[in-house]
Amino acid sequence: MTTPEAPTSAPRPGRARKLPGPLVVLVAVPLLVSFALWAFAWPAARTAPRDLPLGVAGPAAATARVEARLEQHPDAFALHRYADEAAAREAIRDRDVYGALVATPGGPKLLTASAAGPAVAQLLTRAAAEAAPDGTRLRTEDVVPPPPGDPRGSALSASVLPLALAGVATGALVTLMRLRGTRGMLALLAAAALVGLAATALTDSWLGVLAGNWWAEVGAFGLTVLAVSSAVAGLGVLLGPKGIGVGAMLTVLLGNPWSGVPSAPELLPDPVGTLGQWLPPGAGGTLLRGVGFFDGRAVDTPVLVLTVWAVLGLTALALGGLRGGRQRAAQPLSAGRDTPSAMRS
Repeated sequence: MTTPEAPTSAPRPGRARKLPGPLVVLVAVPLLVSFALWAFAWPAARTAPRDLPLGVAGPAAATARVEARLEQHPDAFALHRYADEAAAREAIRDRDVYGALVATPGGPKLLTASAAGPAVAQLLTRAAAEAAPDGTRLRTEDVVPPPPGDPRGSALSASVLPLALAGVATGALVTLMRLRGTRGMLALLAAAALVGLAATALTDSWLGVLAGNWWAEVGAFGLTVLAVSSAVAGLGVLLGPKGIGVGAMLTVLLGNPWSGVPSAPELLPDPVGTLGQWLPPGAGGTLLRGVGFFDGRAVDTPVLVLTVWAVLGLTALALGGLRGGRQRAAQPLSAGRDTPSAMRS
Protein backbone atom coordinates (compact mmCIF):
# COMPACT_ATOMS: atom_id res chain seq x y z
CA MET A 1 0.00 0.00 0.00
CA THR A 2 1.51 3.25 -1.09
CA THR A 3 1.77 6.10 1.35
CA PRO A 4 -0.13 9.15 0.14
CA GLU A 5 2.02 12.17 -0.53
CA ALA A 6 1.70 15.09 1.84
CA PRO A 7 -0.30 17.87 0.28
CA THR A 8 1.81 20.77 -0.86
CA SER A 9 0.95 24.12 0.67
CA ALA A 10 -0.43 26.41 -1.97
CA PRO A 11 -0.89 30.11 -1.47
CA ARG A 12 -4.40 30.90 -0.40
CA PRO A 13 -6.34 33.01 -2.81
CA GLY A 14 -6.61 36.63 -1.76
CA ARG A 15 -3.51 36.54 0.49
CA ALA A 16 -0.78 38.98 -0.59
CA ARG A 17 2.70 37.54 -0.89
CA LYS A 18 5.34 39.22 1.22
CA LEU A 19 8.41 40.60 -0.50
CA PRO A 20 11.69 38.93 0.43
CA GLY A 21 13.68 40.73 3.11
CA PRO A 22 16.67 41.63 0.90
CA LEU A 23 14.37 43.05 -1.77
CA VAL A 24 12.66 45.25 0.85
CA VAL A 25 16.04 46.61 1.91
CA LEU A 26 17.14 47.23 -1.68
CA VAL A 27 13.96 49.19 -2.39
CA ALA A 28 13.40 50.97 0.93
CA VAL A 29 16.92 52.28 1.57
CA PRO A 30 17.37 54.13 -1.77
CA LEU A 31 13.86 55.57 -1.46
CA LEU A 32 14.54 56.80 2.08
CA VAL A 33 17.89 58.31 1.10
CA SER A 34 16.39 59.99 -1.94
CA PHE A 35 13.58 61.42 0.14
CA ALA A 36 16.01 62.75 2.78
CA LEU A 37 18.27 64.31 0.13
CA TRP A 38 15.27 65.96 -1.50
CA ALA A 39 14.03 67.34 1.83
CA PHE A 40 17.45 68.70 2.85
CA ALA A 41 19.21 69.54 -0.44
CA TRP A 42 16.38 71.05 -2.47
CA PRO A 43 15.62 73.98 -0.13
CA ALA A 44 19.34 74.64 0.35
CA ALA A 45 19.95 74.70 -3.40
CA ARG A 46 17.05 77.09 -4.05
CA THR A 47 17.80 79.65 -1.33
CA ALA A 48 16.81 83.15 -2.46
CA PRO A 49 14.76 86.09 -1.12
CA ARG A 50 11.03 85.72 -1.63
CA ASP A 51 8.97 88.67 -0.35
CA LEU A 52 11.62 89.29 2.31
CA PRO A 53 10.36 92.12 4.56
CA LEU A 54 12.65 95.14 4.15
CA GLY A 55 12.11 98.66 5.40
CA VAL A 56 12.81 101.89 3.53
CA ALA A 57 12.96 105.06 5.64
CA GLY A 58 13.26 108.74 4.77
CA PRO A 59 11.62 111.33 2.53
CA ALA A 60 9.91 109.91 -0.53
CA ALA A 61 12.08 111.96 -2.89
CA ALA A 62 15.25 110.55 -1.32
CA THR A 63 14.14 106.91 -1.29
CA ALA A 64 12.46 106.77 -4.71
CA ARG A 65 15.61 105.77 -6.59
CA VAL A 66 16.52 103.14 -3.98
CA GLU A 67 13.02 101.65 -4.11
CA ALA A 68 13.12 101.56 -7.90
CA ARG A 69 16.39 99.61 -7.86
CA LEU A 70 15.11 97.17 -5.26
CA GLU A 71 11.95 96.57 -7.25
CA GLN A 72 14.07 95.48 -10.21
CA HIS A 73 14.19 92.09 -8.44
CA PRO A 74 10.57 90.91 -8.79
CA ASP A 75 9.06 89.31 -5.69
CA ALA A 76 12.41 89.41 -3.86
CA PHE A 77 11.53 92.07 -1.28
CA ALA A 78 8.35 93.21 0.42
CA LEU A 79 9.05 96.90 1.03
CA HIS A 80 7.72 98.62 4.16
CA ARG A 81 7.97 102.42 4.19
CA TYR A 82 8.76 104.38 7.36
CA ALA A 83 8.94 108.09 8.02
CA ASP A 84 12.34 108.13 9.70
CA GLU A 85 15.19 106.05 11.08
CA ALA A 86 13.64 105.75 14.57
CA ALA A 87 10.49 104.12 13.16
CA ALA A 88 12.61 101.74 11.08
CA ARG A 89 14.64 100.72 14.15
CA GLU A 90 11.47 99.99 16.09
CA ALA A 91 10.12 97.88 13.23
CA ILE A 92 13.33 95.82 13.22
CA ARG A 93 13.12 95.24 16.98
CA ASP A 94 9.46 94.24 16.60
CA ARG A 95 10.50 91.76 13.87
CA ASP A 96 8.26 93.41 11.29
CA VAL A 97 11.25 93.66 8.92
CA TYR A 98 14.69 92.07 8.77
CA GLY A 99 16.42 95.38 8.05
CA ALA A 100 15.91 98.88 6.71
CA LEU A 101 17.61 101.14 4.19
CA VAL A 102 17.58 104.70 5.51
CA ALA A 103 18.16 107.84 3.44
CA THR A 104 20.27 110.26 5.50
CA PRO A 105 21.98 113.57 4.66
CA GLY A 106 25.32 111.75 4.75
CA GLY A 107 24.21 109.04 2.32
CA PRO A 108 22.37 105.71 2.54
CA LYS A 109 22.50 103.72 5.76
CA LEU A 110 21.56 100.08 6.19
CA LEU A 111 20.12 98.83 9.47
CA THR A 112 20.30 95.06 9.98
CA ALA A 113 19.56 92.52 12.71
CA SER A 114 22.08 89.68 12.56
CA ALA A 115 20.30 88.00 15.47
CA ALA A 116 17.32 87.50 13.15
CA GLY A 117 19.53 85.58 10.74
CA PRO A 118 23.16 86.20 9.73
CA ALA A 119 22.45 84.95 6.21
CA VAL A 120 19.69 87.54 5.80
CA ALA A 121 21.95 90.35 7.08
CA GLN A 122 24.61 89.44 4.52
CA LEU A 123 22.04 89.25 1.73
CA LEU A 124 20.62 92.66 2.64
CA THR A 125 24.10 94.19 2.71
CA ARG A 126 24.75 93.03 -0.86
CA ALA A 127 21.31 94.14 -2.07
CA ALA A 128 21.64 97.56 -0.40
CA ALA A 129 25.09 98.11 -1.91
CA GLU A 130 23.65 97.46 -5.38
CA ALA A 131 20.65 99.71 -4.75
CA ALA A 132 22.67 102.62 -3.34
CA PRO A 133 23.31 105.58 -5.69
CA ASP A 134 26.52 105.34 -7.68
CA GLY A 135 29.52 106.88 -6.02
CA THR A 136 28.09 106.75 -2.49
CA ARG A 137 29.45 104.77 0.43
CA LEU A 138 26.97 102.52 2.24
CA ARG A 139 27.10 102.63 6.02
CA THR A 140 25.77 99.68 8.01
CA GLU A 141 24.68 99.21 11.62
CA ASP A 142 23.63 96.02 13.34
CA VAL A 143 20.62 97.00 15.45
CA VAL A 144 20.16 93.56 17.07
CA PRO A 145 23.49 91.73 16.98
CA PRO A 146 23.97 88.18 18.25
CA PRO A 147 25.44 87.75 21.75
CA PRO A 148 29.23 87.67 22.18
CA GLY A 149 29.08 83.96 22.96
CA ASP A 150 27.84 83.25 19.41
CA PRO A 151 29.02 86.09 17.13
CA ARG A 152 28.09 84.24 13.93
CA GLY A 153 24.70 83.10 15.18
CA SER A 154 25.31 79.44 14.40
CA ALA A 155 24.45 77.93 17.81
CA LEU A 156 20.71 78.50 17.47
CA SER A 157 20.71 76.75 14.09
CA ALA A 158 22.56 73.81 15.59
CA SER A 159 20.02 73.43 18.41
CA VAL A 160 17.00 72.64 16.23
CA LEU A 161 17.97 69.06 15.35
CA PRO A 162 18.83 68.01 18.94
CA LEU A 163 15.47 69.33 20.14
CA ALA A 164 13.65 67.39 17.42
CA LEU A 165 15.59 64.22 18.26
CA ALA A 166 14.88 64.67 21.98
CA GLY A 167 11.18 64.97 21.24
CA VAL A 168 11.16 61.92 18.97
CA ALA A 169 13.05 59.85 21.55
CA THR A 170 10.67 60.86 24.34
CA GLY A 171 7.58 60.13 22.27
CA ALA A 172 9.03 56.81 21.12
CA LEU A 173 9.73 55.70 24.70
CA VAL A 174 6.21 56.59 25.79
CA THR A 175 4.84 54.62 22.85
CA LEU A 176 7.02 51.54 23.31
CA MET A 177 6.42 51.48 27.08
CA ARG A 178 2.67 51.69 26.36
CA LEU A 179 2.19 54.68 28.65
CA ARG A 180 -1.30 56.02 28.15
CA GLY A 181 -3.65 58.41 29.87
CA THR A 182 -2.37 60.33 32.87
CA ARG A 183 0.91 58.41 33.10
CA GLY A 184 1.85 59.13 29.51
CA MET A 185 0.87 62.79 29.74
CA LEU A 186 2.85 63.32 32.96
CA ALA A 187 5.87 61.59 31.43
CA LEU A 188 5.83 63.92 28.42
CA LEU A 189 5.32 67.05 30.52
CA ALA A 190 8.07 66.14 32.98
CA ALA A 191 10.55 65.28 30.22
CA ALA A 192 9.85 68.53 28.38
CA ALA A 193 10.33 70.57 31.55
CA LEU A 194 13.64 68.87 32.35
CA VAL A 195 14.90 69.34 28.80
CA GLY A 196 13.92 73.01 28.96
CA LEU A 197 15.90 73.52 32.16
CA ALA A 198 18.95 71.61 30.93
CA ALA A 199 18.99 73.27 27.50
CA THR A 200 18.70 76.78 28.94
CA ALA A 201 21.42 76.12 31.51
CA LEU A 202 23.66 74.94 28.68
CA THR A 203 22.93 77.58 26.03
CA ASP A 204 22.35 80.64 28.21
CA SER A 205 24.12 80.19 31.53
CA TRP A 206 27.19 78.31 30.24
CA LEU A 207 27.73 79.04 26.54
CA GLY A 208 26.08 82.46 26.47
CA VAL A 209 24.55 81.95 23.02
CA LEU A 210 21.12 83.19 24.14
CA ALA A 211 20.55 86.54 25.81
CA GLY A 212 16.86 86.67 26.69
CA ASN A 213 14.79 86.04 29.78
CA TRP A 214 16.01 82.80 31.35
CA TRP A 215 12.60 81.36 32.21
CA ALA A 216 11.14 82.38 28.86
CA GLU A 217 13.91 80.37 27.19
CA VAL A 218 13.09 77.40 29.45
CA GLY A 219 9.49 77.63 28.28
CA ALA A 220 10.51 77.87 24.62
CA PHE A 221 12.78 74.82 24.79
CA GLY A 222 10.25 72.84 26.81
CA LEU A 223 7.28 73.69 24.61
CA THR A 224 9.22 72.72 21.47
CA VAL A 225 10.16 69.32 22.89
CA LEU A 226 6.63 68.81 24.23
CA ALA A 227 5.13 69.52 20.80
CA VAL A 228 7.42 67.00 19.08
CA SER A 229 7.11 64.29 21.74
CA SER A 230 3.32 64.68 21.99
CA ALA A 231 2.98 64.42 18.22
CA VAL A 232 5.05 61.23 18.14
CA ALA A 233 3.24 59.68 21.12
CA GLY A 234 -0.15 60.67 19.73
CA LEU A 235 0.67 59.08 16.39
CA GLY A 236 1.83 56.02 18.33
CA VAL A 237 -1.63 55.75 19.89
CA LEU A 238 -3.30 56.03 16.49
CA LEU A 239 -0.89 53.95 14.39
CA GLY A 240 1.04 51.84 16.87
CA PRO A 241 4.85 51.64 16.56
CA LYS A 242 4.55 52.85 12.96
CA GLY A 243 3.53 56.21 14.36
CA ILE A 244 7.08 56.70 15.61
CA GLY A 245 8.36 56.58 12.04
CA VAL A 246 5.68 58.99 10.83
CA GLY A 247 6.45 61.40 13.64
CA ALA A 248 10.19 61.21 12.97
CA MET A 249 9.59 61.90 9.29
CA LEU A 250 7.49 64.97 10.03
CA THR A 251 9.82 66.48 12.63
CA VAL A 252 13.30 65.37 11.54
CA LEU A 253 13.24 64.67 7.81
CA LEU A 254 10.85 67.53 7.00
CA GLY A 255 10.62 69.83 9.99
CA ASN A 256 14.37 70.26 10.48
CA PRO A 257 15.44 71.26 6.92
CA TRP A 258 12.25 73.26 6.39
CA SER A 259 12.55 75.20 9.65
CA GLY A 260 14.35 78.15 8.06
CA VAL A 261 16.39 78.68 11.23
CA PRO A 262 19.83 78.70 9.53
CA SER A 263 18.59 81.28 6.99
CA ALA A 264 14.97 82.51 7.12
CA PRO A 265 11.60 81.11 6.04
CA GLU A 266 11.43 83.81 3.33
CA LEU A 267 14.62 82.44 1.76
CA LEU A 268 13.22 78.93 1.24
CA PRO A 269 11.29 77.92 -1.89
CA ASP A 270 7.51 77.90 -1.80
CA PRO A 271 5.71 76.29 -0.07
CA VAL A 272 8.52 74.96 2.12
CA GLY A 273 9.08 78.22 3.95
CA THR A 274 5.43 78.40 4.98
CA LEU A 275 4.96 74.71 5.76
CA GLY A 276 8.11 74.66 7.88
CA GLN A 277 6.64 77.24 10.25
CA TRP A 278 3.63 74.99 10.86
CA LEU A 279 5.86 72.11 11.99
CA PRO A 280 7.33 72.03 15.52
CA PRO A 281 11.04 72.56 14.62
CA GLY A 282 10.31 75.67 12.55
CA ALA A 283 7.91 77.13 15.09
CA GLY A 284 10.30 76.25 17.92
CA GLY A 285 13.26 77.92 16.20
CA THR A 286 11.25 81.08 15.58
CA LEU A 287 10.09 81.09 19.20
CA LEU A 288 13.63 80.63 20.53
CA ARG A 289 14.91 83.46 18.35
CA GLY A 290 12.12 85.72 19.58
CA VAL A 291 12.64 85.09 23.30
CA GLY A 292 16.43 84.84 23.03
CA PHE A 293 17.16 88.06 21.13
CA PHE A 294 13.99 90.15 20.70
CA ASP A 295 12.46 90.27 24.20
CA GLY A 296 9.66 87.89 23.26
CA ARG A 297 8.28 89.95 20.39
CA ALA A 298 6.38 88.37 17.48
CA VAL A 299 6.08 84.95 19.14
CA ASP A 300 2.29 84.60 19.15
CA THR A 301 2.12 82.43 16.05
CA PRO A 302 4.89 79.95 16.96
CA VAL A 303 3.46 79.57 20.48
CA LEU A 304 0.05 78.81 18.98
CA VAL A 305 1.48 76.27 16.53
CA LEU A 306 3.45 74.43 19.21
CA THR A 307 0.50 74.46 21.58
CA VAL A 308 -1.79 72.93 18.96
CA TRP A 309 0.68 70.10 18.29
CA ALA A 310 1.07 69.46 22.03
CA VAL A 311 -2.67 69.52 22.75
CA LEU A 312 -3.49 67.18 19.88
CA GLY A 313 -0.87 64.67 20.96
CA LEU A 314 -1.83 64.81 24.64
CA THR A 315 -5.50 64.43 23.73
CA ALA A 316 -4.70 61.28 21.75
CA LEU A 317 -2.82 59.93 24.77
CA ALA A 318 -5.74 60.69 27.07
CA LEU A 319 -8.22 58.99 24.74
CA GLY A 320 -5.89 56.01 24.45
CA GLY A 321 -5.84 55.73 28.23
CA LEU A 322 -9.65 55.80 28.40
CA ARG A 323 -9.92 53.14 25.72
CA GLY A 324 -7.38 50.92 27.47
CA GLY A 325 -9.23 51.32 30.78
CA ARG A 326 -12.52 50.23 29.24
CA GLN A 327 -10.88 47.18 27.68
CA ARG A 328 -9.34 46.15 31.01
CA ALA A 329 -12.67 46.64 32.78
CA ALA A 330 -14.43 44.45 30.22
CA GLN A 331 -11.96 41.56 30.52
CA PRO A 332 -13.09 40.29 33.98
CA LEU A 333 -16.72 40.36 32.88
CA SER A 334 -16.04 38.30 29.79
CA ALA A 335 -13.82 35.93 31.76
CA GLY A 336 -16.63 35.39 34.29
CA ARG A 337 -19.11 34.54 31.57
CA ASP A 338 -16.73 32.02 30.02
CA THR A 339 -16.02 30.18 33.32
CA PRO A 340 -18.00 26.90 33.52
CA SER A 341 -20.46 26.67 36.39
CA ALA A 342 -19.48 24.60 39.43
CA MET A 343 -20.59 20.96 39.55
CA ARG A 344 -23.43 20.17 41.93
CA SER A 345 -22.55 17.95 44.83
